[in-house]
Amino acid sequence: MNAITPIPSIIPETAPFSTEQRAWLNGFFAAYLGVTAEAMGQGEAAAEADEDFPWHDASLAMPERLELAKSAKPERQLMAAMAQLDCGQCGYLCQTYAEAVWSGAEADMGRCVPGGKETQRKLKELLAALEPQRTGGPAPQVAKVAAPVGSRDRPALATLVDAHPLNRPGSGKDVRHVVFDLSTTDLTYEAGDSLGVFARKNPQLVQAVLDRIGATGEEMVAFDGEALPLRQVLLSKVDIARPSDECMEFLATRAFDGEEALKLQALSRGEGPAELAEADLLDLLMAFPSVTPSLPGLLKSLDRLQPRLYSIASSSKAHPREVHLTVSAVRWDSDGRTRTGIGSCYLADFAKPGDVIPIFVQKSHGFSPPADDSAAAIMVGPGTGIAPFRAFLEEREARGAKGKNWLFFGDQKRTNDFLYEDQIMDWQRRGVLHRLDLAFSRDQAEKIYVQHRMQEAAAELWQWLEEGAHFYVCGDAKRMAKDVEDTLLRIAVEQGAKNAGEAKAWLDGLAKAGRYQRDVY
Repeated sequence: MNAITPIPSIIPETAPFSTEQRAWLNGFFAAYLGVTAEAMGQGEAAAEADEDFPWHDASLAMPERLELAKSAKPERQLMAAMAQLDCGQCGYLCQTYAEAVWSGAEADMGRCVPGGKETQRKLKELLAALEPQRTGGPAPQVAKVAAPVGSRDRPALATLVDAHPLNRPGSGKDVRHVVFDLSTTDLTYEAGDSLGVFARKNPQLVQAVLDRIGATGEEMVAFDGEALPLRQVLLSKVDIARPSDECMEFLATRAFDGEEALKLQALSRGEGPAELAEADLLDLLMAFPSVTPSLPGLLKSLDRLQPRLYSIASSSKAHPREVHLTVSAVRWDSDGRTRTGIGSCYLADFAKPGDVIPIFVQKSHGFSPPADDSAAAIMVGPGTGIAPFRAFLEEREARGAKGKNWLFFGDQKRTNDFLYEDQIMDWQRRGVLHRLDLAFSRDQAEKIYVQHRMQEAAAELWQWLEEGAHFYVCGDAKRMAKDVEDTLLRIAVEQGAKNAGEAKAWLDGLAKAGRYQRDVY
């Protein structure tokens, strides 16, 4: 949506920081604590000061976002380069990450995992262009306060209990139900929160990199003030799946073949051989055999490995001292190698029950079941987008909520891909789910998706919304969530007798009232 919740004021006006620095600190602590303006009693004042962010829409391509922000102040132009998901993987929100980069309080421009290299390169380009507008010096160094255990900076250690498949044999997907035991931690969570997982990379990939650079992995290297084995650093500390531009520049300096050095330099600018545009570190080392990197230089050039975040799929009321995830294992073949998603395949393939894994809870920012137990909830969550709605339904059942629940779920085939089928059908039989609409795209010649089921039920859906229902969607931002939003707008036109502008204003109003919430990725 075009407007997002303003960041509340936590840092006093009298604190010795500039306006930009105070804004960043407010945003950092708001994101960390999950604080909203309303929670601080500033709802009305903050609402009056709402700033419009038309680029804050994950369905827009970066050129469109940048065009919308071209006349905005510098930190907002930087914000337009972010992925617009407010996912928290970077440790900020999109707004506060941009403010931190602009103020100089955050030097790492590679923290936006979903934005990838596109965001990283655009941030550098924008900073170079906007540099003349900077005022004052860099942000002052603030003494670091030890983060509490269970936070992103000091994750808790939880035990992996299970990661069993949810799909039946014959499915083209591999979705896992992942369970962590929290009984040895102090972590708590609410329905709508996400879980951050510090994953380890594919050990076969790490071994192949070690073989290529002629290392055993047992070499002790300096990393972030510690002496650690090289294998441990490559497994869990640095990102070798997405080498930074700085890494390519460094490898170019270590290439003894001039043509290879030029190609690596071109790759660092987003140019060079197209087949290496998405190369991992092993691809680069194999493609440029004359490169002989030094260990200190290589490790310094690589970005830090960011945690992976997953929507929590359980209610703590239904599963005390456990947290559940719904994770789709990502695997694909390219150039004779099987590639694996870092977080998903760590949980599905490499971590074993009994392993202790660093995790933290990322508090929800405006994504939670209705606070009013009498309010109705409409939930659209195909595929792994079912995760938070399993949590919502468990939560509402545990609270004895009387509000009606309507779930739209879809996937490829009902026989193989109906995730949590037994639990969902039991909810329907017992009346916890008042309505269930299913869309299995490959069970018939013409593909049917959740937005088609919404359109079929347009009259009833509009009636629910007119009666005060909350509408939720979870899943892919650029396709599914956009299609769902377009369908909502069309229903407002057809059922609500609105024109296009009135429908958009209606949906914006629904979002500002907290009745249209999205958890998209």
